[in-house]
Amino acid sequence: MKIVNIVGARPQFIKAAMVSHELRKYADMDEVIIHSGQHFDIRMSGDILSELDFPKIKYNLGVNQLNHGAMTGRMLEMMEDILIKEKPDCVIVYGDTNTTLAGALAAKKLQVPIAHVAGGDLTLGSYDNEFRNCISQISSVHFTTNCEATSRLKTTLGKSENIFHVGSPSLDYIEEDASIPFEIL
Repeated sequence: MKIVNIVGARPQFIKAAMVSHELRKYADMDEVIIHSGQHFDIRMSGDILSELDFPKIKYNLGVNQLNHGAMTGRMLEMMEDILIKEKPDCVIVYGDTNTTLAGALAAKKLQVPIAHVAGGDLTLGSYDNEFRNCISQISSVHFTTNCEATSRLKTTLGKSENIFHVGSPSLDYIEEDASIPFEIL
């Protein structure tokens, strides 16, 4: 199975580090990392990646320092090309950033299932429910960090299937106790 992990901001690196750590436990799992470049400062991405034992990033798009529309549009175009080339079985996106939206849209347009980690969580940075809901609406599987997020997603989506309360990958990384059930992908 080939998974494309899409990251671009420091909180995503932390969550994806734990997810990636778990993916590496499966011999038949091929993981490809796309870094959008949204956080371009070495303190915002470079240093933290080495501290987290983050896997090698195959694609660094270097898209940053643009307004939101231009940034998201450029990411979407580049991610679509990569997804066509890589032909993944699933794309994993995190939270609610421009990177998340671009990755989810690219995958959706190519009919690649989307796993959304930390969906429905209002403790994330943007506090923009409509932005977050857009990502949730097009995602195939939802991994929530708390009961409130799980309930919110069930209400927003009008369904309860494919919504899994798994806890916080960031806290799991600190505690080194993964709880994301990858076998459902």
